[in-house]
Amino acid sequence: MGELESIRVFLAVAAQQSFAGAARHLGMTPASVTRTIAALEAQLGVQLLVRTTRQVSLTSAGAGYAARVTPLAEGLAEAADQTREAQGITSGRLRISAPLSLGVKVLPPVLSQFGALYPQTHLDVSLSDRFVDIVDEGYDLAIRISGPPSDKSTIWRKICKVPRLLVAASAYLTARDTPQRPEDLAGHECLGYRDDLGAEIWQLSNGKRQHSHKAIGRVSANNGDLLAKLVLQGEGIALLPRFIIEDDIASGRLVSVLPDWSTPEIWLTLYYPPYEQLPLRVATFSDFFETHVNETCPL
Repeated sequence: MGELESIRVFLAVAAQQSFAGAARHLGMTPASVTRTIAALEAQLGVQLLVRTTRQVSLTSAGAGYAARVTPLAEGLAEAADQTREAQGITSGRLRISAPLSLGVKVLPPVLSQFGALYPQTHLDVSLSDRFVDIVDEGYDLAIRISGPPSDKSTIWRKICKVPRLLVAASAYLTARDTPQRPEDLAGHECLGYRDDLGAEIWQLSNGKRQHSHKAIGRVSANNGDLLAKLVLQGEGIALLPRFIIEDDIASGRLVSVLPDWSTPEIWLTLYYPPYEQLPLRVATFSDFFETHVNETCPL
């Protein structure tokens, strides 16, 4: 193994604080990682790492060496990526943030097909319903379901509208008076989507008529799948994206509440850091994702 590859292995062990973790990250065996580090230490004539039963840590010499070689390794990786991009080759690591429900339902075929077409690109996907700070947390792009962005420093790209419905289980409505107007929601268990901004406000409109309702019930949550399961169990009414509940609507397990009233539009969007120009791997994945959603997986 060449010196540059040995450095890459060393930095992976330092970052993971584990030979086994570095091996998984690099797609190597633990024994190969151990041999590589031993050979590097023998070549330098110093001990770079301290092995304990719990973790691996840097020696003072190892910390100094890591500080010097990290910029070199990052620069070489960037140069390699830029060279490949200049030739139209998509490669490198692509860090993606996506909502949990959408990620589980939509992303598996996208990731599989994209990986088959662009095997030199490593996709690192994090699923969370939290609005991550894509700049501070180092993401290349974030897939979101939201209204217009409040952060003007980011770039965003609309993919498609995401319809939402007020829904309840048939059994829940049978045991109670079905709401005929938005004011009737006050007498029901309204299961709200709760995030860092607080309780959900349902903004309802029917022509010129407007009504706001604060969704307050025994349960609130920050995940649409959980709210959907609670609604199916007859716990109340929730406002949910259609792609989460379309099978339950089709089967009659869930029914629409106040179907003549609509809510503000939200969109499936891609958010980016403030790039001057999208890196090729980011632009390629974005185009691929949009094509998949609009052609084979309409929301």
